[in-house]
Amino acid sequence: MNYFKISILAVCLFSCNLFSQTTGNRTVGITLPVVTLMDIEPAGNITMNFTAPTDAGGQLIAPAPNTSKWINYTSAIVSGGTTRRITASVNQVIPGVNVRLQAATASGGAGVFGTPSATVTLSTTAQTIISGIGGAHTGNGANNGHQITITLSANTYANLSARTNTPIVITYTITE
Repeated sequence: MNYFKISILAVCLFSCNLFSQTTGNRTVGITLPVVTLMDIEPAGNITMNFTAPTDAGGQLIAPAPNTSKWINYTSAIVSGGTTRRITASVNQVIPGVNVRLQAATASGGAGVFGTPSATVTLSTTAQTIISGIGGAHTGNGANNGHQITITLSANTYANLSARTNTPIVITYTITE
């Protein structure tokens, strides 16, 4: 029996020497680039037209809200606590017409998505539509990111004048 105990002890001692471990350190260089990308998906223009009333005394009929566009973005933050925002503006204001924009809560992707603001009436001055964007990516294409709802309405009939195919360009900007 003692021979058996001595054998087990010997095996343990030798195996500890045979399976000993060593440690070492290696430095790994990591680069995380500054990334600030945004686009509107799908590409292409939209058309929204008012309809004339059919009865005298009726008001203009506004087009249905357009929800075909999505804001996609990728954001890698430069320093701790820094967030980004997205603003929107138009190249011109049409007298008597409001162009309103609302961004929805983000879907798809991962990270710290921005928070949409309330509906804004667009002007030539940039207004924040999404704030608090951290390190995040929304995914690409329609059905990813923040869905945009664009609504037109008449605001002051005295300022309205007939127009045909007047282009309004909405400019979106992502910034810190």
